[in-house]
Amino acid sequence: MRRLSLFVCTSLFAAAAALAAAPASAQNAPAQSGPNNNAVNSSGQNNSDAPVAGRNSFTEGQAKSKLEDAGYADVTALKKDDKGVWRGQASKGGSATAVSVDFQGNVNSTK
Repeated sequence: MRRLSLFVCTSLFAAAAALAAAPASAQNAPAQSGPNNNAVNSSGQNNSDAPVAGRNSFTEGQAKSKLEDAGYADVTALKKDDKGVWRGQASKGGSATAVSVDFQGNVNSTK
């Protein structure tokens, strides 16, 4: 009888502790850094007017494709900088400009 009482008390204590901890963990959402904190944006949609630093997994070919999809042509000299941003030269509407693609897929030009 004593073992049964001990078992029941221990089980109730464990269940109460689990219920008490559940709401606290649900309230601790991870912090966001950067605009919208998207890993990759939808095609043609920027969430920043400037490149966002971060670990970039795009290959040079993928960065070039992002620029071409945004209307740029003659993409040259693409290099990934120490902030994880692909930078190069391209033309749009007959004007050559410096361009960039960040880890979120944001395509920007130097104005």
